Amino acid sequence: MQNAQNALMRHNRNTPRYTSYPTAPHFHDGIDAATYGEWLGTIEAGEKLSLYVHIPFCRKLCWYCGCNTRATRKYQPVQHYVDYLKREISLVADKLGESRPVKHIHFGGGSPSMLQPRDFTDIMQTLEQLFTIESDAEIAIEIDPRELTEPKVAAYAKSGINRVSLGVQDFHPEVQNAVNRRQPFYVIYDAVNLVREYGIEHINMDLLYGLPHQTTEKIEANVDFAHALKPTRIALFGYAHVPWMKKHMRLIDETALPGASERLAQFDAASKRLNSLGYKTIGLDHFVHSNDPMTEALENHQLRRNFQGYTTDTSDCLIGLGVSSIGALPQGYVQSCTDTRSYFTAIEESRLPVQKGIALSQEDMLRRSIIEELMCYHTVDLEAHCAALGVDARQFAEAINQLGPLAKDGLVTVQGWVITVPETARQAIRLVCAAFDAYLGDTTNKHAQVA
Repeated sequence: MQNAQNALMRHNRNTPRYTSYPTAPHFHDGIDAATYGEWLGTIEAGEKLSLYVHIPFCRKLCWYCGCNTRATRKYQPVQHYVDYLKREISLVADKLGESRPVKHIHFGGGSPSMLQPRDFTDIMQTLEQLFTIESDAEIAIEIDPRELTEPKVAAYAKSGINRVSLGVQDFHPEVQNAVNRRQPFYVIYDAVNLVREYGIEHINMDLLYGLPHQTTEKIEANVDFAHALKPTRIALFGYAHVPWMKKHMRLIDETALPGASERLAQFDAASKRLNSLGYKTIGLDHFVHSNDPMTEALENHQLRRNFQGYTTDTSDCLIGLGVSSIGALPQGYVQSCTDTRSYFTAIEESRLPVQKGIALSQEDMLRRSIIEELMCYHTVDLEAHCAALGVDARQFAEAINQLGPLAKDGLVTVQGWVITVPETARQAIRLVCAAFDAYLGDTTNKHAQVA
């Protein structure tokens, strides 16, 4: 393990997280509302959709946050936004032409739990009126435990929410204070019990490593605290310190941040502790119970990766709703306006609020499939994978050559056309994927480091 850490340190560089390919820095304004409308119009009637609903507000800004959100203590801006969001849902439904089946809905942010029960219910009722939400659909919402109330949870349960994701990050007061997110353990404990009382059993928790004042001992304690609350999934993300992109990150004391080698040690310690507690490793950074649907998806080779990370969602049509949301359709990606003023203007003009996107070429689709295979399973048989798609693997000979230095240091094995990242070097997967990224070029400063 120490040898793998040393090797990762030698190859540590800014690399995409590959929740899409091409990645968001390569989206451009050549994709507009008209293009998106055409793409929506080609979706076949029986195609099952996924919906992502973005709520870009928080009560208080956490300094580690990389999301598109803004802090507000007044609720009026949120309520105003909800009115426009419902109008956007109608615009999208009009382009689709008829009610379409929906298999997944995910509310993200920001803090979707800022929504008052009446507004959350209104959004869900709008979706139910314009789409056909399947009876076994997964409907998930991200929650800030500090904002949770019983009326909100009652509204979630009544509307069909069956998975919640709690933003925990760290349980230690000194770490919480250093990132402007103070939430005592009892707040998280009460939130978990409350959602369970209303029959919501699927509970995710997000933990971060690499935050100021964190140590391997604290990270292991975080895992133990989380495990005591019995979540079904734990996501273990590395904090990406990019103050040149997110100015509020400048408020974090950089001298208190752990170095790259310490971050790797934290990740390894947390992974080992999670595995010892019975959580199965999924992909790069997810850990789940053996009876979780994500375990079944992994075993059946149906695990996918999208903008929410690893998912059991197999739909090829993910429709983003709300400011800055990203949609993924067979033809390419679209992103909505990233500021509310432009978003409101587009809705007022009855335009789909698209700001940018990218159309996918056949080569993009091929490279995306290889990268997703690697991100999900840490191995790919290029020859077999390409043959199944009717293409020649030899076009990736240069990518294989680029993996040479990683292979020399034991971060990847290349046997013929079979590429495998060993379990001991799991965090090297993004470096391996980068060899297949034809766009990476000069955008590395927009991504977080591997370590």
